[in-house]
Amino acid sequence: MSRNFHFISGLPRSGSTLLSVLLGQHPDIYCDPYSTPVCSLMTKMLSVISEGEYKTEFTDDKVVNLLKKTMDTYHDISSRPNLIIDNNRAWCSKLQLLDYLYPDAKVICCVRDPVWVINSFERIIGRDPTLSSYLVPIEHRATLHLRVNYLLSPAGAFGFAYQALQEAFFGQFSSKLVLVDYDSLVTRPLSVMRLLEKELNVPSATYDMDNVRYEPPTAYDGALETPGLHEIAPKVEPQRHPLILPPDIVNRLAGCAFWKNSNMNPKSVRII
Repeated sequence: MSRNFHFISGLPRSGSTLLSVLLGQHPDIYCDPYSTPVCSLMTKMLSVISEGEYKTEFTDDKVVNLLKKTMDTYHDISSRPNLIIDNNRAWCSKLQLLDYLYPDAKVICCVRDPVWVINSFERIIGRDPTLSSYLVPIEHRATLHLRVNYLLSPAGAFGFAYQALQEAFFGQFSSKLVLVDYDSLVTRPLSVMRLLEKELNVPSATYDMDNVRYEPPTAYDGALETPGLHEIAPKVEPQRHPLILPPDIVNRLAGCAFWKNSNMNPKSVRII
């Protein structure tokens, strides 16, 4: 069966799990609620294709076929709808590849003020008094400042995603992007879903915003020593949490939500 593919990417702690679950309520859409390995599989496959002794063995058609079959095989479940949305933060760094394989695909990027992204990371890591989360290597866990510095680094969960988002937003394939701001999602969810339905060219559906049913990936979160990483509230509404970051970190992150500045959007990237 030929399937239509779209993608979810963007910043962590910015509503991608919630949005994925809501999209999954649409009868014509299957959406992975958390990251799949497809992007990593394609990346490793491309390293074999483009490097070393086998690089002469691959025609362009063969490369396209292998990569698409990887996606098709991973999602080859007969009960799934024809429109599938794959989820991985690294897709923002692969827009050229996605445009090559799926020229009509949209990449939905969940975004949120970086102050509150880092605040959310610190809250969930700080739930465990032993600070055992693998989101931050043990040598960077001793103080809040060390943890934040790592998260903001290019190797960190936020730093990588933020740089990939900038690459996508300001790059030549930015027309593929649809940004969904976390605050919009939790304050006017139905409006956001209606706009996304138009972007994905699917009919309007009914969504239950008061009873969001979802089975969190406890094994996945447990492997990261970060229980609750993908938990979401059963009702879509703003979650009030105190700011626990010191002023110097807040000041450091102030103004980093570049998508909120219309002067920083010369290509008119769609922002919901």
